[in-house]
Amino acid sequence: MIPRTARGKPDWLQVVLAGISQAGCAIVEDVVDERLQSAAVEGLARAQRGVEREITRERLEQAGELGVVRLPMSFDDVFFRFLELPEVLAVVDATVSDTAILHLQNGLILPPAIASQQGLYQFKFHMDFRRVLNGYMCSINTLFAIDEFTADNGSTLVVPGTQQSPLPPETQELRRRAVAVEAPAGSMLVFDSTLWHAAGANRTARVRRAINQQFTRSYFKQQIDYVRALGDERVLAQSPRTRRLLGWDTRVVTSLAEYYRPADQRLYQPDQG
Repeated sequence: MIPRTARGKPDWLQVVLAGISQAGCAIVEDVVDERLQSAAVEGLARAQRGVEREITRERLEQAGELGVVRLPMSFDDVFFRFLELPEVLAVVDATVSDTAILHLQNGLILPPAIASQQGLYQFKFHMDFRRVLNGYMCSINTLFAIDEFTADNGSTLVVPGTQQSPLPPETQELRRRAVAVEAPAGSMLVFDSTLWHAAGANRTARVRRAINQQFTRSYFKQQIDYVRALGDERVLAQSPRTRRLLGWDTRVVTSLAEYYRPADQRLYQPDQG
């Protein structure tokens, strides 16, 4: 059973933290309002078209990434708002600290199931963070249901209790214990990034949309260098906290001139880590 709560309940964060500790995950309902859900639907469509223009559909298919929308912030500012949600920041602060950075933000547009999907990475049970360090929390995920998550439309399959496992469970055991995450649109699934999970098969005629964010301690490398990818101007247009999440305070020095900047101008701020 996956622990479940809702935004606005006085103990929602305690429920989430207990769920992460025991089951490896928890669901928080009513995090994304209908207006933001609608904007995200439009933004995902725009970002998917942008990625396909830039990379080509053929290359995405070869990479097994049709339906995965990487770097969506590059195509629509609405995705910055998912870094500003109070519930996201509360979870990040309570697990991987207020100096954490964004490891990845991906849009997910899961089409109706086809046979060729089953060999793709996201359909196999996996961990999003493969380092198990004696129970030390290094990484946390917030996965948003933009459409309702059901067992029929390919909702994420999680295997409760498999987080922080030093040895990978047997595949048959994972399949036997897997639970489909069912939640209304606007919900947020929070999970320890070492939890074993997989994408389900979409047996409906419609796509199922989601947004996945993974946050790590500040000393782990990002999947994408968001500061370089988005550019200084767009990053500086965000709030100080969002800039920090994007990696503005953890940039790598590239010259002696940058290394010897005054303390308040250094690329890597001393309170990081």
